[in-house]
Amino acid sequence: MIRVNENYSKLQSSYLFSEIVRRVKAYQADHAEKKIIRLGIGDVTEPLPPACIEAMHKAVDEMAQRTTFRGYGPEQGYPFLREAIAQNDFQARGTQIEADEIFVSDGSKCDTANIQELFGDKLTIAIPDPVYPVYVDTNVMAGRTGKNTKGRYKGLVYLETSEANGFVPALPEQPVDLIYLCFPNNPTGATATRNQLAAWVKYARENKALILFDAAYEAFIRDPTIPHSIYEIEGARDVAIEFRSFSKTAGFTGTRCAFTVVPKTVVAYTKKGEAVPLNPMWNRRHTTKFNGVAYPVQRAAEAVYSEEGKTQTRALTDFYLGNAAIIRSTLAELGYSMTGGENSPYIWVNVGKDSWKFFDKLLKRAQVVTTPGAGFGRCGQGFIRISAFNSRENVEEAMKRLRKVLK
Repeated sequence: MIRVNENYSKLQSSYLFSEIVRRVKAYQADHAEKKIIRLGIGDVTEPLPPACIEAMHKAVDEMAQRTTFRGYGPEQGYPFLREAIAQNDFQARGTQIEADEIFVSDGSKCDTANIQELFGDKLTIAIPDPVYPVYVDTNVMAGRTGKNTKGRYKGLVYLETSEANGFVPALPEQPVDLIYLCFPNNPTGATATRNQLAAWVKYARENKALILFDAAYEAFIRDPTIPHSIYEIEGARDVAIEFRSFSKTAGFTGTRCAFTVVPKTVVAYTKKGEAVPLNPMWNRRHTTKFNGVAYPVQRAAEAVYSEEGKTQTRALTDFYLGNAAIIRSTLAELGYSMTGGENSPYIWVNVGKDSWKFFDKLLKRAQVVTTPGAGFGRCGQGFIRISAFNSRENVEEAMKRLRKVLK
């Protein structure tokens, strides 16, 4: 008989963002006259940069002519985009990442889940708390954890973070095999210093561990001392895989384009301790299970690296950081402590009470949607995440409402 993957039964009842949608929908059904402002899910609101639109239009026109039409493209991504990424995102910062170490995809969310196929099932996995739920849930689905007890899964090593450590996890006290790190962090907005990342790279090298480094929000970094890539740290090429996305950098959430960097020097090990390069393994997985990102979308992504594109995407991220500054200023005025919003589009607010209750209060009394911190892990209880992704008008109106409700 056909059998189900019983690991799904271990998942908590609802994915965080699905539960938010459910609660908002229920409230809106009873209060159709109320205008809800959404500062919860991190979806962008502003149009794509003009340089990207122009490149996409040109590419679509090419698809209308037999002489320039494109069918299946290379699954790893077109050379023009892979080379632009390597030169601008890495080599320009002094990190020697080559084009054939870059794999273009339709989203970092997919890649952080799919990369697990390269690894054995009996691993010790370290995951920060609070954390982006996809890291945890996809490991549960893959059967790498036990059951959930009091909000945590048996078999995972939780790296607790708090205001006391700046939401940057300390090194684990026990050896681990696979480490998830995300900076600038989702959900806390925290950033890691060069020395902090260097300590993680050293740990990974000493323990033959692998770091999965999510840098989806690096375009929001404004502090010149903060690394944009794990590969800015000496030795990281041997122990880290990095995930990047155009979703927040250039507003591609509805267009879908991202990439994963798998250096040719990064390895995992067989049971006998033999080192196996991961680059050819990921190439095989990618080419077998993925047909590539659409040609017009890749041309639009390439335009991000043009002079016009760089100026326009910088203005786009500056706009959202401007929203974040308004949110931070309002919350400080109301007496709340917070992290993020300066090198990140997320503001992580200490509300001092149950996250979901505070979420419901803002929804029902201010018609403002946030994200309960408890949905990101046990250490997120007592916090909410506010996203700066919205129009300036909506952000200003939302803060006006919060002043009335929270003063």
